[in-house]
Formats: sequence, structure tokens, C-alpha cells
Amino acid sequence: GAKMSIASLSHVLEFFKSGDKGMSADDKKALVDEVLLMTLARATSADANIDSVEVETVQKIIKEVTGTDVSCPDIRVAAISDLYKEATLERYLSKVRAKLDTSERQMIARSLAHLIKVDGKVSPFEVDFFNSVSTALALTPAELAGLAEDPIRI
Repeated sequence: GAKMSIASLSHVLEFFKSGDKGMSADDKKALVDEVLLMTLARATSADANIDSVEVETVQKIIKEVTGTDVSCPDIRVAAISDLYKEATLERYLSKVRAKLDTSERQMIARSLAHLIKVDGKVSPFEVDFFNSVSTALALTPAELAGLAEDPIRI
């Protein structure tokens, strides 16, 4: 069901290989969900010692943001997916970012920041990872800070 499909990252892979062939709203949501999972899962493997607290936090964030339940094994699968033999996370993000709204890219960065801070300590490695994800998502400093344009009404 919907549960496993997110972990297979099939929408990300399809988009990476063949680009946007007129996505339906459902496909778009699936893509956003997968990009979120892919980024957060990758963060758990980034420091090479997947902490169960981190994995649980990924589960919580994904449930909260997408309404989807992802199992711990699924998160581990997404973290070490065969996708990474083809390209880096940054290359995937750079390719799919055109499909994501600013708010969706901000949500992914905010979710990652939350995950990184959850254990109360932030390593230089995690900072680098966050920076590379933000760059790949082409988020400006203002967008990262959650500043939205305020249309002036006089």
C-alpha cells in the first residue's frame, strides 16, 4: 500500500531519469513525501551510526508532515538505497527542486533542522550536510529563516 511505496523512492527515481511528464497532484504529493524521506533517512546514515532516536524522529516527522507511516526498516532502506550508486542526494535534490514549491522546500529543510537538533548536539558534519541540502534545494537565507515576502498593502 501507500506505506511501502514512499520508501522505494520510485517517484524520485522516475523524475530523475525522465523528468516531469505532466505529474498528477497525487504523483506530486508522492514526490514531495519521498524527497522528505530520502533527505531525512540520508541524514540518519550520514554520521554512519544510525541512532534509534533519530529513526524514531524521522518516523514522527514524516507522519506529522505527510500523514504516512514509515517503518524503521523502510527508513534504513531509504538511507542506503541503491539510488546513491547513480547519484548523490544533492544531485537528486537539485533535479527535483524545480518541481517543489518554496514552501515544500522550506518544509524539507525545517524537518531536517529539527532532526539534526533533536539529540541536543549538532556536529560539524551535520552542519555541512544541512548546508549541502539547503544549497541543492536552492533555498535563500531568507527562505531558510522562514521569511516570506510580505506584499505591501497601502
